[in-house]
Amino acid sequence: MEIGLLGGPDKNRVYGLSNTTADNLRTARNVSTVGSFQYKEFVALQQCMAHLTERYNHLSVEYTQLKASHTQQRAESAQQKVTYEQLHEVVMNMAAQSGTCAFNPFWPYNHQPPSPGSPPPPPAPPLY
Repeated sequence: MEIGLLGGPDKNRVYGLSNTTADNLRTARNVSTVGSFQYKEFVALQQCMAHLTERYNHLSVEYTQLKASHTQQRAESAQQKVTYEQLHEVVMNMAAQSGTCAFNPFWPYNHQPPSPGSPPPPPAPPLY
């Protein structure tokens, strides 16, 4: 075995043993080395798989929380829209019933052009 380790023409020859025994020793040594490498690789893959599974579970929980938050925000937005529409309707009904709401040229939502022959609207108040 020592001569085989040095290299040269007698490399991988075992002296003093039968050819069958020498072949079995060589095969066993190679299998042991390959098996050890495969085991280490297997352990590394198991660790990587455990890490990826943990990361997946974390992201899955995060996604579920974000989805719930988004659903809640959409519901709140829809409720705000309904509330706005109800408030708008109340204000419009009050204005129609009281008849005291005069035309305001500075209110952009009910801006109407002046009728022909009417005086121009007053200038806008200064901005401070």
